[in-house]
Amino acid sequence: QVQLVESGGGLVQAGGSLRLSCAASGIPFSFAAFAWYRQAPGKQRDLVASMDNFNNTNYVGSVEGRFTISRDNARNTVYLQMGSLKPEDTAIYYCNEISLAGRRALRPWGLGTQVTVSS
Repeated sequence: QVQLVESGGGLVQAGGSLRLSCAASGIPFSFAAFAWYRQAPGKQRDLVASMDNFNNTNYVGSVEGRFTISRDNARNTVYLQMGSLKPEDTAIYYCNEISLAGRRALRPWGLGTQVTVSS
């Protein structure tokens, strides 16, 4: 059974940092590509960072240079290191396995982890 469990969110002041974790099970982890998404209140869920199984990464422009996606294949875990946080980064953050073509989410969504950045 596929399960994605996000953790590490919290309340942080603007300029601060957080590291999110996503523990995956039921997925052939080392062969999979993953992405982090976020959904702010009243908005759609958007992809913010992705990493393929060769550790190639992509970021949306608004987080480029501030966020870093990484993975630990031994722990079946994907991370999102977030720095220089801004109030507009406030959202629920989710991870998912993605297709290499089109970077489409492939698995049922987890509960996500709330990130709140205060000004």
